[in-house]
Amino acid sequence: MSSATSTESHRHAASSTADDALRSGHYCDDIIAFHNFWITKCAGRTMPARRDFDPSDMVAFLPGIALIDVVEDARRFVYRLMGTREVAMRGNDPTGKGVADEFFATSAEAALASYDDVIERRAPRFEQRRFVTPDGRIGNEQTVILPLSDDGQAINMIIAYTHHYLV
Repeated sequence: MSSATSTESHRHAASSTADDALRSGHYCDDIIAFHNFWITKCAGRTMPARRDFDPSDMVAFLPGIALIDVVEDARRFVYRLMGTREVAMRGNDPTGKGVADEFFATSAEAALASYDDVIERRAPRFEQRRFVTPDGRIGNEQTVILPLSDDGQAINMIIAYTHHYLV
């Protein structure tokens, strides 16, 4: 079951393209900065590989990072790594667990649909939503979800960066 409380206060919005999201002007500077960082790692390719990211080059982003493996079994997506801020907001560390079992979204279906969208479009996804923490605090978050590929073709990992703020 999700660590996020399912209530009517959850709202979910996504932009279908990076251009739409960036033109909206509704995203935090660090979300835009992480998207731009990902673009530099593309180095002329459609998407970068995990090996293109050196943690020492992205220290400021690490607390909000999630790495998700794309797997060839029923789980589909498995959390590989979760930043400390992500763990604190969730109230647990889902590392090694399937997204369907440990999602932090309005539903498992919504979480899986976000990752499926990134894979199908082979492009970034920007999201905004309201959430409730396990201890009952209400917050807002913005997330950029980005594809990674070791061979330049098959997406084998997703990197996401989230900015949370409590209301």
